[in-house]
Amino acid sequence: MHQDEIKALFDQQAATYDTQWAKTAPIRSCMHLLLGSLFAELPADAKILCVGVGTGDELLYLASQNPGWRFTAVEPSGAMLDVCRQRAVKEGVESRCTFHEGYLSSLPVIELHDAATCFLVSQFILQENERSKFFNEIAERLQPGGLLASADLASNVEAPEYEVLLHAWMNMMSASNISPEAIERMRKAYANDVGVLHPAKVESIIESGGFKLPVQFFQAGLIHAWLSKRAD
Repeated sequence: MHQDEIKALFDQQAATYDTQWAKTAPIRSCMHLLLGSLFAELPADAKILCVGVGTGDELLYLASQNPGWRFTAVEPSGAMLDVCRQRAVKEGVESRCTFHEGYLSSLPVIELHDAATCFLVSQFILQENERSKFFNEIAERLQPGGLLASADLASNVEAPEYEVLLHAWMNMMSASNISPEAIERMRKAYANDVGVLHPAKVESIIESGGFKLPVQFFQAGLIHAWLSKRAD
């Protein structure tokens, strides 16, 4: 699936996205709780880059816990970014946010950030060299030693265990009031349009993109999350 097609898909889903995925909120809540502990030693005035911020879940969580932090929200889907902005206004944190509609490559390297988040984004980049370049673009916008918390769908798709996890994952999607047709489209997308790679492979791509010691801090079903640090 081409970038423009992915953007159009999220544009269509923006208005109902949070409602559609409401039943999977416990997964995000757990990841955010751990994220807060991983970022706990950042400065009181830290600058956080949120790549592919979507409707803003991780941004709003971190903003609620850290009143002095400022955020750069990057999202190619204008409709998704509008929802993020509306939620930021509602929560009273809009003044601490800079919203950038577009891809990370179009974000000027003006101010380096102390940390970044990138949740369920790089999996849509199918070519490994381009995926590595994407992580390098994040590294270029971080302070030396800056932290990256990233998450993607990952699994050893050649192993029999993958079918067990995939079946359970699709059952969870069904429980989230997603139509059977959409579930089938999702299953096909995982095979063709999403780069579901072995976790060790994802780690090597993160490292090749300018980060060191990716440490897996979370897994729920197919979602894996890592903490890594910008290499010197």
